[in-house]
Amino acid sequence: MASYNKVILIGNLTRDPEMKYIPSGTAVTNFGLAMNERYTDRQTGEQKDSPCFVDVVAWGRQAEVISEYFSKGRPILIEGSLQYDSWEAEDGTKRNKLRVRLHRFEFVGGRRDEDGMGDGYADAQPAAAPTQSESYQEAPAPEAPAPSATDDDIPF
Repeated sequence: MASYNKVILIGNLTRDPEMKYIPSGTAVTNFGLAMNERYTDRQTGEQKDSPCFVDVVAWGRQAEVISEYFSKGRPILIEGSLQYDSWEAEDGTKRNKLRVRLHRFEFVGGRRDEDGMGDGYADAQPAAAPTQSESYQEAPAPEAPAPSATDDDIPF
C-alpha cells in the first residue's frame, strides 16, 4: 500500500520555542504553531475565525536556529510530516498526540530595522520583497544596440 505524509504550514508561533539536548548531544526544540482560517457566517454575514493549533518538533541544527531566531508571535513556514506519539501518563491513562516533525522551515516576513523593536521578523512584508530601508542597485542595461532582423537573416 502506498502512503504519503507531508505537511506544509504557514502560521505564527504560539509560544517561545523550548530547546533541550538529548543525551547524545542532539538539540530538540518544541513549539506551537497557530493558523487561522477566516470565513463569513452564511446566516449572520459576519466574519468569523477558525484557528488551528499544532505542536511542532525540530531536531539538530534546525532546532538550534529556531530556538535562537524565533519567539512567540513570529511567522514561520514549515514543511514536515505528521508524527503520532502515544504514552502512558503517571495516573495510568493512555495518552496520545499528533504533531508535526519538522523537515524544513523558512523565515517569513521582513527583517525589522534597528528601531528598538527587537531582533525578529515582522509580519508586514514578504521575505522576497525589499524594504524601503534596504538599498540595492539594478544591473546596468546593455549598451549594445539590438540587432535588426530581416527576412533574409531568418534561417527557416
